[in-house]
Amino acid sequence: MDTLPRQVHSMSEPMLAKRVYLAVGVLLVLVFGGVGIWRWRAAHKKPEVAYKTAAIEKRNITAKVTASGTLSATITVQVGAQVSGRIAKLNADFNTPVKKGELIAELDPALYEAAVAQAQANYDQALAGLSKSKASADLAKKQLVRTNALHEQSLSSQQDLDTAASAVDTANADVQLQNANVEQARAQLNQARVNLSYTKIFSPIDGVVISRSVDVGQTVAASLQAPVLFTIAEDLRKMQVDTNVSEGDVGRLKEGMKAFFTVDAFPGKRFHGTIAQIRNAATNVQNVVTYDAVIKVDNDELELRPGMTANVTIVYAQRKEVDAVPNAALRFHPPDWQAEGGHHKKHGEEEARTVFVVEGVAAKPTKVETGLTDGLYTELTGGDAHEGEAVAVDTVDGNAPKAASPMGGGGHGRMF
Repeated sequence: MDTLPRQVHSMSEPMLAKRVYLAVGVLLVLVFGGVGIWRWRAAHKKPEVAYKTAAIEKRNITAKVTASGTLSATITVQVGAQVSGRIAKLNADFNTPVKKGELIAELDPALYEAAVAQAQANYDQALAGLSKSKASADLAKKQLVRTNALHEQSLSSQQDLDTAASAVDTANADVQLQNANVEQARAQLNQARVNLSYTKIFSPIDGVVISRSVDVGQTVAASLQAPVLFTIAEDLRKMQVDTNVSEGDVGRLKEGMKAFFTVDAFPGKRFHGTIAQIRNAATNVQNVVTYDAVIKVDNDELELRPGMTANVTIVYAQRKEVDAVPNAALRFHPPDWQAEGGHHKKHGEEEARTVFVVEGVAAKPTKVETGLTDGLYTELTGGDAHEGEAVAVDTVDGNAPKAASPMGGGGHGRMF
């Protein structure tokens, strides 16, 4: 009776071991599977996003247009030679003050003096020819009178009378021809004298010579256009800046607006002026269209010089102590956020935009209405964001697209 239980016990030990191994295997599969699932989920889990923020605060907003330009005298005259010739004398040089009517240069007059002498001789010859023609006309008239008297007495033929009358007409026509020759010779003489006078070059204005383009002994040719000898600035105490304003900004400018500028010669020093004119002529360089806004400048201390490059700033609008948001906040949106639409213009300069107000770890989209901008901050004219609230301007986890820096985009003077 004791042999049967012993046999059953001996048969159950292998089965029990198999069951143990199977249970351990299943357990290991479950463990490794759970670890794998956990790792997969951890790898694909969206990271927590942390935001870099800035506060909405009161600021002064100054909208401005920037441009570059070149300084020049208000009135600049280029003095040239109206006739060709060799420079015989120069009475002015760089920076020489000159008066209107002052002799500043002379050309060699020898050729023009000879031309005057030739023209004078031609004129005298024409006068002599006229005198001879008049004498011939008087003789023809007298001959006609005598022939007519003889004809009345039947002492001359009709042919003789006609010949005498024809001689009078011919003599009168010759007088007219000689008169024309005299006038022509007189005109040539006047032209020769004028050309001679052009060998002396006078200053047309009171001013200062800022450029001299020739030297004594140099030959100038005036065949097509007058060669420039001097450039004279009327008054360096009154100057102007010709600026290149982009077509996107020119509509914001008006005559009378104040402007300031700097030049490299005086770092850090501001010079002030006023817009005197906005010229309608456009300049197109490589498909970039600009307009010339002329700024009048007082230069009483004579620090500014013609040709200097000016970096001009024109303030066209200002807001004092208004709620302002960084421009980076207007450009930022969180990862995977889908905008509900673009910008919406309201009226005037106001525009509907979206910022993200950060509360704890969440960024709440908030509609705002914007106005003036200075390129870094933009005025808030309405909406649900208020002073003191923190708005997101960037992410700090590195997984989301970075917002542009406050300086990027929307340059100076842009309306958002």
